[in-house]
Amino acid sequence: MSTTAADSTGTGPSVGEPTEAPPSAPLTRPPLGRRALTGLSFTNIGAVYVWIVIIVVFSFWAPDTFPTWQTFQQVLNSNAVTGLVALSVVPPLAARVFDLSIAYTMSLTGVITAKVIVSTDIGAGGAIALALGTALVIGVINGIVVVTLRVDSFIATLATGSLIQAFITMFTDGTSITGVKLLREPFASIGQKSAGGFTIPVLYLLIVAIALWFVLEHTATGRRLYATGFNSDAARLQGVPTDRLRFLTLVASSAIAGCAGVVFASQIGSGSPEAGTPYLLSSYAAAFVGATQLRAGRFNSWGTVIAVLLLGTGTVGLGLATSAQWAPSLFTGLVLIVALVVTGGRLGLRTRLTRRRAPRKEAAV
Repeated sequence: MSTTAADSTGTGPSVGEPTEAPPSAPLTRPPLGRRALTGLSFTNIGAVYVWIVIIVVFSFWAPDTFPTWQTFQQVLNSNAVTGLVALSVVPPLAARVFDLSIAYTMSLTGVITAKVIVSTDIGAGGAIALALGTALVIGVINGIVVVTLRVDSFIATLATGSLIQAFITMFTDGTSITGVKLLREPFASIGQKSAGGFTIPVLYLLIVAIALWFVLEHTATGRRLYATGFNSDAARLQGVPTDRLRFLTLVASSAIAGCAGVVFASQIGSGSPEAGTPYLLSSYAAAFVGATQLRAGRFNSWGTVIAVLLLGTGTVGLGLATSAQWAPSLFTGLVLIVALVVTGGRLGLRTRLTRRRAPRKEAAV
């Protein structure tokens, strides 16, 4: 057997000795300018540009009342509870689960808190603990019905919501619960205390948004949650506890909605049996619009907050422009339809592009 000159001199690799692979090229990040353009593109933050257009339109429509600092404060203050309710549906939607009982859970926690404060001497702390405990029980019941009994989440949570509404009507006789105690400290400060013109529910909204953002984007639980939503069967085969995650998202959803109910009861100083009903459509509209922002195709907290502000700006602007009473509902419905079309079209385009590229790669191989 002949050897090369390098082998004979001992400078080359001996027979059977593994040779070192050439070093691979280091991964390079795209230039800062390109990353900035991608982050500011319409496909990434289109709702922000739509929001700016809405601000400009209403600034010309109602120039004396809309383009003011007070209007900005009003948008945030009046939509903080809406944001909380919208964030409550983000975890279950990320796992492809619907929770339509959130509006009824919100109403129930509000009336329980108000009833206990007005009718007993337990105090605000005990009343809030009892209301939030009830919300957690509702989340557990939803989890059992959806995960254990395998009932479709859309139907199951709609059914539990109807049961909750029946209990609310029986509990309140269909009338709001009012009392002087609800207007006193410390309960009144939960939703009415303000600083710098902004009410404290705005702070609650930021805290919940940050918490959800951290869990969904920076923890293994968040990655598993998204995997469950995108393809539960594949996630299950990879060892992801999909059923447990769905169960926990329903519990978390009820807990956040329950907090929103307590905050809203503090804001208005009463427990309304219909408090949560107007928030159901707006919360899902915000969540679906938010899924088109920042993390395309993924339900995320900051996209939802952006959508809440967009919808809130439109609603406040229509009110200041003295539009018809049906205009805000029309605006919310149209925004939701457009968001669903954009989300579906974007995901569909991505799927078609992937399918077209696959045969080309196979042909190249």
